[in-house]
Amino acid sequence: MKEIIKHTLRKVTLELVYQAVDERATEIISEIKEIKKRQEDDFRYLIQKMDTDIGQLRTEVKNEVGQLRSEIGQLRGDLNSETGQLRTEMNQLKNEVKNETAQLRTEIGQLKSEIKSETGQLRAEMGQLRSEMSAINQRIDTIIQMLMTIRQDMK
Repeated sequence: MKEIIKHTLRKVTLELVYQAVDERATEIISEIKEIKKRQEDDFRYLIQKMDTDIGQLRTEVKNEVGQLRSEIGQLRGDLNSETGQLRTEMNQLKNEVKNETAQLRTEIGQLKSEIKSETGQLRAEMGQLRSEMSAINQRIDTIIQMLMTIRQDMK
């Protein structure tokens, strides 16, 4: 009988252990399910938060890009305006340089004509002076000749 009681006690003890393990396993499974559910809820919340934040960032980026495009357009307009002004100024300067160059050429031409005229006059005067010098030289030669003749006669 002892054996039967022992055997029965073992069975009862094993059943109690199995029952305790089953209860604990059920509790653990229930806790795991709750943790999984909380995880899923947290992931959903994080995904929604990320979607909201990404949407806001996209809107901000679109606004910034729009502002930059507007600024770029304004800068292009300013650049085109300044380029036009510079071209106008360059054309004015080119015209001024052309006019001044033409005036300088005219003045140079006039100066050349004056120099040619004065050179011609100087050459004419030099020719006249040469003839006068030649006449004076002839007179001096004649006087020297006369003096030599007089001197010879005086001897």
